[in-house]
Amino acid sequence: MTCALLAGVAAVLLRFGEVTPYVAPYVVLSGVLPPVWAAMICLNRGYEPRLIGVGSEEFRRIAQCGFILIAAVAITAYVTKADLARGYVVVALPLMTVLTLLARYGLRRRLHGRRRRGEDCMRRVVAVGHRAGIAELTMRFRRERYHGMEIVAACLPAESSGEIEEVPVLGDFTDVPLVVQQMGADTVAVLACPELDGTALRRLAWRLERTRTDLVVAPALMEVAGPRTTIRPVAGLPLLHVEHPDLAGARQLIKTAFDRIVAGVALVLLAPLMLVVAIAVRASSPGPALFRQTRVGKDGVEFTILKFRTMRNDAEARRVELVNEGHGLLFKIRQDPRVTRMGVWLRRHSLDELPQLINVLRGHMSLVGPRPPLPEEVARYRDDVRRRLVVRPGMTGLWQVNGRSDLSWEESVRLDLRYIENWSLMLDLQILWKTWSAVAGGAGAY
Repeated sequence: MTCALLAGVAAVLLRFGEVTPYVAPYVVLSGVLPPVWAAMICLNRGYEPRLIGVGSEEFRRIAQCGFILIAAVAITAYVTKADLARGYVVVALPLMTVLTLLARYGLRRRLHGRRRRGEDCMRRVVAVGHRAGIAELTMRFRRERYHGMEIVAACLPAESSGEIEEVPVLGDFTDVPLVVQQMGADTVAVLACPELDGTALRRLAWRLERTRTDLVVAPALMEVAGPRTTIRPVAGLPLLHVEHPDLAGARQLIKTAFDRIVAGVALVLLAPLMLVVAIAVRASSPGPALFRQTRVGKDGVEFTILKFRTMRNDAEARRVELVNEGHGLLFKIRQDPRVTRMGVWLRRHSLDELPQLINVLRGHMSLVGPRPPLPEEVARYRDDVRRRLVVRPGMTGLWQVNGRSDLSWEESVRLDLRYIENWSLMLDLQILWKTWSAVAGGAGAY
């Protein structure tokens, strides 16, 4: 409501400049706008707790409300031939929508921060399923606390005790409502398991209905995002239909065009900065400004990646002397003695990767995609990891905005595969937006 009031006041001041008798109806309209806006959001279910803080649906519903209100005012004014100042409408309604979206985004960032710090705003969840599934779900919720889900208890198919990832096992499937009451939980998460068929799940929902406890079902396809899934009723059964990811066709052409246009514009705008960095690299240590290395791109085709040099010239020769601190196929050292003083700063803020814009312009890479691997890494890939090679590697990706070098090998692969399975241009834009804060903070860069 505050955003609507601010937008109404701004529209009056910008359109009329001062309050006169002619302007008085618009002042009243600005006072009526906040409750009307709040009612519209409420009718469009924009205040539902399940939408707050996660996903794009919250923002989509706000934008939808703004579009509907603008269309309704325009149609009403046309039909009734009302003498409504167009300047007021053009300023007030779009500004109200934008301010609300920005306010929601700011509140979401604040909420995510509080959840990461473990202050509050967490949903208490009872997980129902088998041990392996509950363990994986628990670890995912802990890695991404900003989602606001905390598993406080578990129920297994048969009577059992003990713990799963430090989560107490308090009963079997028949004890779920009692465990919810005992732990003060507000959500039950059911994982895919044969014991909970349609009939059993429906009966569980009936028992939880009395306590107003939310029931969520985690499908076996955990890495498939919402846009690729639709529920279609067939013969009375809600069938989950999974679309294949768009790895070719018109949408990929749009992605390629977007990548090259943005890379070309960025190269022009950042040319002065890149020149300064190149001079600084040359002045800080002997050797060329650019570092060239063979990487593996789409469909296993090798290409030469470009970076600003952050290590000494004899870095590759000295690698055999160092002990790998990473797990899996990645070679990681938190305090690598081969990195120059200038290189530490460049890596922290990812400035060493700016020359990769040339790789994007040439079509070797994308702005967003999986991490570009080395040939020796690819030679040791398992079949499922080779899935990373069906798209072009990216300058940034989910791995960049979720921990960078702090990620384990398994987590890095999981994020890359999640990106490939759920790619969309909107996801690319979200990752590019988040990359700014990840680079500015410098966390996980070494």
